[in-house]
Amino acid sequence: MLHRLARRAGTLVAVLLVAVLLLAAPLQPAAPAPGPSPFACPAPATDGKAPRPHCCFTNPRYVGTCEVEPSKGETCALILEYLNNPQSQGKSYCGNTNVRGGWKQVPCEPKMQQD
Repeated sequence: MLHRLARRAGTLVAVLLVAVLLLAAPLQPAAPAPGPSPFACPAPATDGKAPRPHCCFTNPRYVGTCEVEPSKGETCALILEYLNNPQSQGKSYCGNTNVRGGWKQVPCEPKMQQD
């Protein structure tokens, strides 16, 4: 009987210790939800003559900057989501690269005009 009582006391002490540790730990506020990307808005509608604005992406495993012209209904955010999804396939963004994950959107650099 004394053995059972000692075992229950040990269990109770362990439970109390865990409870104290959990309650004593400083509560950290949850990280704020990421806001919308400044590049997330769809490309503005054009009259069909002006080129649509491009989306540019970089990845440490990809040489250079990938520049994509979004098609109708596509946004830069959707293209970025596709590039970062390891199971995505079927689109030919960035020279039909198979690099998935690690992509970040960057501002597109203006192209130099040739004489």
